[in-house]
Amino acid sequence: MEHLKLGWRSSLRAAALLFGSLVFLVGLFLLPLAELFAESFAERGRYGVVHWIFTLGNYFRAFHPLYLEIYWRSLWIALVTTLICAILGYVLAYTIALRISGPWKSPLLMLVVIPFWTSYLIRTYAWMLIFRAQGVLNDALLWLGVIHQPLQLLYTTLAVFVGLVYAQLPFMILPLYAVLQKLDPALLEAAEDLGANRWRTFFRVTLPLSLSGLAAGSALVFISALGAFITPDLLGGARSMMVGNLIENQFAVARNQPFGSAVSFLLTFFVLALLLVSLRAAERGAKEMF
Repeated sequence: MEHLKLGWRSSLRAAALLFGSLVFLVGLFLLPLAELFAESFAERGRYGVVHWIFTLGNYFRAFHPLYLEIYWRSLWIALVTTLICAILGYVLAYTIALRISGPWKSPLLMLVVIPFWTSYLIRTYAWMLIFRAQGVLNDALLWLGVIHQPLQLLYTTLAVFVGLVYAQLPFMILPLYAVLQKLDPALLEAAEDLGANRWRTFFRVTLPLSLSGLAAGSALVFISALGAFITPDLLGGARSMMVGNLIENQFAVARNQPFGSAVSFLLTFFVLALLLVSLRAAERGAKEMF
């Protein structure tokens, strides 16, 4: 009898947890997505009023050459940001995981995580203070005599890259560190005993075994950079508009929710397709390696 009561209570607890999770998932995720998807087929009326009539006009409009240029700019900025983060993140994660002794690992990882303790918006404003004409960087260069007049650093693509790399770098370091710290040192020692130098050991042993962390970090960085809108808006201005800024402007400024919803779902479909392709490629690479 006692076993039956305990089993019944466990079932009730599991059911309650499952019900709460479903309510959270459906209420805060699926229902808003369903509304946006339905709204993407609607039409914007006068004064931003949504007319619930079925039309594909928003999706056709999304492929206008003006918007295709914004998509292309977003894509290559996200790709370059991912590449820079991959190089810097791998160097830092490799150093912390395999080259730094135990007592120093925790403080260094803490330095990687510390930026998350401050609002992303505040950190972006800090970069504005650094890059502006009377900012810290220009003042330092003028004082050193490197330049004779302030450089135009703010509202440039360079500023966007710096802001994105700064914001996304921890998302690359942490997955790589999690994989590299689990690497068996005996494998590296065996490679050296067999005559491999440090570079050959890295490319033949360390890098292949850490590809899962590199793929995870790259996916996180690329998706976040592709949909970024705060950094391009504050550091890049109108000339560096990305797809995230386009979507934000449609909802907040133009009051064209149907078109903004259509662009949002096109971006979602593109990211999902890209993730599917990358997962297939990772699985294929794992099979070939083993």
